Amino acid sequence: MIFPGSSILRETITMILAGGQGERLYPLTAYRSKPSVPFGGKYRIIDFALSNCLNSGLRRVYVLVQYKSDSLNQHLLEAWSIFNPELGEFIYSIPPQRKFNNDWYLGTANAIYQNINLYNDSKSVSWVLLLSGDHIYKMDYMKMLQFHVDLKADLSIACIEVPKEEASRFGIVGVDESHNVNSFIEKPTTPPEIPDSPGYSFVNMGIYAFNAKALREVFSEMEAQKIKAHDFGKDVIPFMVKSNRNVLAYKFLDENKKTKSYWKDIGTIDSYYDASMDLIAITPEFNLYDHNWSIRTHQYQFPPAKTVSHEGERVGRTLNSLICDGSIVSGGLVERSLLGPNVRVNSFSYVTDSIIMNNCNIGRHARIRRAILDKNINVPEGYEIGFDLESDRKKFTVTNSGIVVIGKNQVLPI
Repeated sequence: MIFPGSSILRETITMILAGGQGERLYPLTAYRSKPSVPFGGKYRIIDFALSNCLNSGLRRVYVLVQYKSDSLNQHLLEAWSIFNPELGEFIYSIPPQRKFNNDWYLGTANAIYQNINLYNDSKSVSWVLLLSGDHIYKMDYMKMLQFHVDLKADLSIACIEVPKEEASRFGIVGVDESHNVNSFIEKPTTPPEIPDSPGYSFVNMGIYAFNAKALREVFSEMEAQKIKAHDFGKDVIPFMVKSNRNVLAYKFLDENKKTKSYWKDIGTIDSYYDASMDLIAITPEFNLYDHNWSIRTHQYQFPPAKTVSHEGERVGRTLNSLICDGSIVSGGLVERSLLGPNVRVNSFSYVTDSIIMNNCNIGRHARIRRAILDKNINVPEGYEIGFDLESDRKKFTVTNSGIVVIGKNQVLPI
């Protein structure tokens, strides 16, 4: 039986796992969780999953937070208080409450298990869509849910095709000719190929569509058999495969409208920097300018960005850059960079190949190259960042590729 889309939407609960520490993104995660890290000048990483929900018609969303959630909770309130609970719509932030055995969340599956009441107490919940809050991509979840319902799956796993030689870095989903899942392996040395796509493997995207009844049953069965159910990839999915549950792989359909599918797990500073720099390319891999698939975020009430030129060499210029509202480039040069909201670049200063976040001030004659400045940084007059990496390493975080990272609110040593 093929259900109309509206029925599936009404009977689906979406749960976004947004508690990640993001240790490899330090110091950007010193005061915030990974999903709350700014990206693309004005967005947060979690905005992409939430925007996918909005564009897919999903309006009943729980965001499960855990580590350093103040920034994320504030952002959800300011940017995403857009649904009407009177119509059954909501985006709620759910903190860990140690509901079972007095434990915090012990893994992805345990977080869902501890909040089983959110989809167990309502007879109107037939399907549970589980998402990760720290990936960048565009996806119509409704297409996946329709696939899941049509084939009467207990679990559908969204998968993206990756060349076999690159797949060993990921969790790999093994399938047969009908895309029935027969194995789930974390970072295998020899990844299984997709039968109808030789040379490619299916990578788990961390996007799961569950039959709500089946999910409850699986948790009960694992508890009765005293089998650990902390993580979906390590525990729950292998159990379901061994138990002959109907587990299917759903091939990712990209709404980014590019030749190559785009899905990024921004797990390190270098991958964060590379994904950010792609946005200022002549033809970026990720398209922010598709009005048919808008990315929503909090809109600051700042005036438009502007450049200011003075006499002589004090010419305010921005080249191949993204400049957010409220920012002023006054007599300085910015090239191949992203400036967040309310950034000031003063006369004779030079910023290149860098990410400058909200409320930073770049003093006169300062020079910044291949750097990430988190919020509220004041760069003194004549200061240099990224030109002497040995000196920078004594004061800041510097990656192996030479990206200098300065944490939020840090006072720069002279």
